[in-house]
Amino acid sequence: MIAWKFSLDCSSAAVWWLLRRHGWSWQCSARRALERYEQAVGLWKKDVWPQAE
Repeated sequence: MIAWKFSLDCSSAAVWWLLRRHGWSWQCSARRALERYEQAVGLWKKDVWPQAE
């Protein structure tokens, strides 16, 4: 995404360094949320996500 958006070629180490520099972290959920509302997620994917791309 970085290469596409900013026309930069970065290694994963460089991206990690930039994230840490700005106080961000790479986070991935360990499991799916218990209170996830699948219908709302489906509507969001259908209506909002195409506009965000």
